[in-house]
Amino acid sequence: VQLQASGGGLVQAGGSLRLSCAISARTSSVQTTAWFRQAPGKEREFVAAVNWGGGVQYYGDSVKGRFTISRDNGENMVYLEMNSLKPEDTAVYYCAGDKSVMGSWSTRSNEYDYWGQGTLVTVSS
Repeated sequence: VQLQASGGGLVQAGGSLRLSCAISARTSSVQTTAWFRQAPGKEREFVAAVNWGGGVQYYGDSVKGRFTISRDNGENMVYLEMNSLKPEDTAVYYCAGDKSVMGSWSTRSNEYDYWGQGTLVTVSS
C-alpha cells in the first residue's frame, strides 16, 4: 500500500486549501485513513480521520469546524478541505492509512501502518 499526499502550498491567513491523498491499493484494504501534521520542533499531531465508507469522521480539537475530511473510494482518494486557515496551521501534513476498522485508536499516529511522504502547508499572517 502506498499513499501519495499533494496539494500543499502557501496561503494567507483566512484562506483555504485542499489536500489530496492518493491510495495505490484496493481501498477495502485501507479501512481507516487520516491526516496528521507536524510543525517544526513539535510532535506529530492528529488532524482528522475517516472510515472506509466516509460516514464517520474524527477531528482534532484545533481544527474542528474549519477542516473537513472526506473519502472517495471510486477514485481511491482522501481529501482534507481546510478553511479559515491560521498561521498555527503551518506544518507538514501527512496522510496515513490502516487496515483496521476505525475506532478510538484512530487518533494515535503510532497505530497506522501506511504513510504518505508529507506535503508542506504554510499559512502567512
